Amino acid sequence: MLAVADVLSSGEARLRDLPWRASRDPWKILIAEVMLQQTQAMRVIRRWHDWCRWYPTPADLSGVPLGDALRRWQGLGYPRRARDLHGAAAAMVQRHDGQVPDSVEQLQALPGIGPYTARAVMAFAFERDVGVVDTNIARILARTAGTKLTRSTVQSLADALVPDGQGWLWNQTLMDLGATVCRPKPSCEACPTAATCRWHQAGNPMPDPAAGSAGVSTPQAPYEGSDRQARGRTLAELGRGANATARFDRRIVEGLILDGLVVERDGELHLP
Repeated sequence: MLAVADVLSSGEARLRDLPWRASRDPWKILIAEVMLQQTQAMRVIRRWHDWCRWYPTPADLSGVPLGDALRRWQGLGYPRRARDLHGAAAAMVQRHDGQVPDSVEQLQALPGIGPYTARAVMAFAFERDVGVVDTNIARILARTAGTKLTRSTVQSLADALVPDGQGWLWNQTLMDLGATVCRPKPSCEACPTAATCRWHQAGNPMPDPAAGSAGVSTPQAPYEGSDRQARGRTLAELGRGANATARFDRRIVEGLILDGLVVERDGELHLP
């Protein structure tokens, strides 16, 4: 079991200075969390500021064509996130008077918003006492438990560990602990959980219980030469204007059309 007091006392002073942590605006937090899902924090900072300036409310984002959002997302990767954020903004305007809803259930009913993002908004914008399970927290929980965890077990454990009234601080501290200390190659000597971590106390035997545990991400395939690279290049070119369909790899095009990221008209491809 995690030593909650030790984690909080050691981690609060070491929290990374990330700009979205100074905000409690649920829309700004949602933008940050969607961007951070598969992009490193340092790459997100400038783009987060840009998006908060361009689209200060859900209505501002839903009021522009999806193609505009896709152009402004370029460089962050995984453009389906921009599509989902655009769709979520439209749903908030239609269902919630343009406001970000303040319940996990309502958040998860929005396009593209899963359990992690919904709980992150609840903890970091509304300061609710819910457990947030990203890959860093999932790694810590599996190692301290000394075993792989199922999705339901890791979420239940995360919820149970949140100290009353400290949902924001606890989740931020635990995330940073996983991002800086309990990494895939951990620095156990610097970890405040070392004395109670079952994996560490057992001598860090292999296999690492975090490997394959629910919520822990696996290394991505190389980007160079991948479909992700080809999709990104296609969207970047279309961001400069419509182009003949025949110029592009048909298999890549069909995937982009299926994902709602590209439309085809009269032999040409366009952003939506």
